[in-house]
Amino acid sequence: MTKHHFHLTADWPGTRNGTGHIESGNLKTEVSIPTEMNGPGVGTNPDEMLLGAASTCYIITLAAMLEMSKLEKVSLTMESEGIVDVTRGMLTYETIIHRPKLILKADASDRDIALAEKLAVKAEHSCMISRALKGNVDMQLEATIERATS
Repeated sequence: MTKHHFHLTADWPGTRNGTGHIESGNLKTEVSIPTEMNGPGVGTNPDEMLLGAASTCYIITLAAMLEMSKLEKVSLTMESEGIVDVTRGMLTYETIIHRPKLILKADASDRDIALAEKLAVKAEHSCMISRALKGNVDMQLEATIERATS
């Protein structure tokens, strides 16, 4: 069995509304509490990083599945939304909604479209971040799959 180890270092010299710094491989950034939660909004924050991890894992997984299935794409883009609930001062990362937009070649068959729709769903269940969040964060998918216009 192969195991990959990832490491992150963090430095937080201040108080709640201060800023810190994290480094992990190519990720090097300042972090703070977002302005929506009465923080300074410097750099990124855990909410954005969790959304980023889920989004990038999903889109990379989908791209790999499309390639393995030999489905040629014109483009694959995505918007994702994270929803954090605040009830009685308790913050809960409630929902992540992925909205991928996949454009297949103009000559894609109905079978290609159906396969792409199936893979869009499968990628959500196969992504390791989605699997890690399962049971804790509601993961939703609103995929758009189209043929390119000729």
